Amino acid sequence: MRLALAQINTVVGDLDGNSARILAGLAEAEAAGADLVLFPELALTGYPPEDLLLRPGFLRAAARSLRTLAAATSETVVLLGAPELERDLYNACFVLAGGEVRGVYRKRFLPNYGVFDEDRYFASGHEFLLLRLGEVLVGPTVCEDIWQPGPPATELALAGAQLLVNISASPFHVGKGLEREEMIRVRARDNSCFVALCNAVGGQDELVFDGGSVVFDDEGELVARAPSFEEALLVVDLDPAATVGRRLRDVRRRALARERGGTRAPEEIVFAPPRAQTGILHPEPARPLAELEQMRRALELGLGDYVGKNGFGDVVVGVSGGIDSALTAALCTSVLGAGRVHGVSMPSRYSSAGTRSDAAALAASLGIDFREIAIEPMVDAFSRAVAPSFAGREADLTEENLQARIRGTVLMALSNKFGWLVIATGNKSELSVGYSTLYGDLAGGFALLKDVYKTDVFRLANALNEQAERELIPRSIIERAPSAELRADQRDEDSLPPYPVLDPVLKAYVEDDRSREELAEDGFDPEVVERAVAMIDRAEYKRRQAPPGVKIHPKAFGRDRRTPITNRWPG
Repeated sequence: MRLALAQINTVVGDLDGNSARILAGLAEAEAAGADLVLFPELALTGYPPEDLLLRPGFLRAAARSLRTLAAATSETVVLLGAPELERDLYNACFVLAGGEVRGVYRKRFLPNYGVFDEDRYFASGHEFLLLRLGEVLVGPTVCEDIWQPGPPATELALAGAQLLVNISASPFHVGKGLEREEMIRVRARDNSCFVALCNAVGGQDELVFDGGSVVFDDEGELVARAPSFEEALLVVDLDPAATVGRRLRDVRRRALARERGGTRAPEEIVFAPPRAQTGILHPEPARPLAELEQMRRALELGLGDYVGKNGFGDVVVGVSGGIDSALTAALCTSVLGAGRVHGVSMPSRYSSAGTRSDAAALAASLGIDFREIAIEPMVDAFSRAVAPSFAGREADLTEENLQARIRGTVLMALSNKFGWLVIATGNKSELSVGYSTLYGDLAGGFALLKDVYKTDVFRLANALNEQAERELIPRSIIERAPSAELRADQRDEDSLPPYPVLDPVLKAYVEDDRSREELAEDGFDPEVVERAVAMIDRAEYKRRQAPPGVKIHPKAFGRDRRTPITNRWPG
């Protein structure tokens, strides 16, 4: 049979736009002679639709769109993700063919961890379904279903399915593609089934879906892989009947069937046999991406979709001559083009000649619009205004933060005047320990590097230069010691441990949930642990007010890590 996996980029709530993408994918699959085409989980509504699912009007509109899509189908069988309201609400896989809805499978396992809240919206399905295309039996599943080591995959295999298909919206983090493929390989081998997973692609607020749709054979060998971080139609010819011989030789399945007292007969929907093809399609699998390339592609896709799907034109970045703003501006330029990126340098008396010249050199290298707006007159005006209230008190962090807040005000003024989206430049290391100014450098509409550790900021900057085969980001920016330049001779290491020492502690505490005691047992410097944990816990109120940003690690600040602000647990 000829199988197509339509890895498409949808927009949450855009029923008309998503329907158009689905119809385009179906037309391409039909032109390729596909017998069966898969679209991602909740492709019709976009994923995750969140509280749109609580609006009856939205569900009614989705149902109308589904009927319209069904009417457009013919010979090719379509598996499409959409919500189903039938007494309760289900995350469903609809089976469309011949101009109508032929069947529906309801997602059985609803994830309610990490970034997922599906128990909030959906009821679980309990029935399973088989599709017969000639001699081939196909068992549909939805996303989390295939991550479970038992049913529904085992039930479908025992009922005779030779091909398990999974429509998915599997969010990205670095290494997720490999994890997903290892899981699919095990499911295929354990159930003596071919397994095909069609994943969503695109950015949705903090989440990125990386595509990388795959097909494995019944021995757990990779058959086909779609590219990551881009739309694609993966078309491949399969012979799932080849599973018969392996199943006859592997008697473990019979033991499992006896243990379960036989297998209940599923609903079976019969379609025309696969069409005769003039040739056999076995596309070369797309190459897997290295870690830094995954990071870069995820950041670029997340940024591009956030800007585009929310209707923004240009973006503005405060370029200080430091590494964070340099990387941010470079990524923005790569995604949007130089003509849509505006760099603003806002020097004060503490800005060095080196950072000022590097900010201008970066803008020239990227080819972006550049302007310098000195903040010293504004700092003086603010200082005079508050001087009577501050009388008798020494200058301290207040005066440093005032500079950052003035810069934030300048950027937001440009945003208001020209409609530019402010891209905040802080990284995960700074956000973790609160090394940022509320309403200052935290100001913005999108925080591109929010989930990127400082050590990875340097790695990504070097990687961009290697890719460009020139100093896209000036070497002097990469080699300069990090500094906020809010006071004379300031360095980040005056307030923080060195980033190569700090970042592993942050990862262990923030992402792995290690306690103080466990971190000490892990061999981290106890003094660094005490400082880091105290700063992380104290800064939760700041993080709640930070802009959204691309999630690239297994646990990110925002919808993923949920720690109370008011909290006396010592860590």
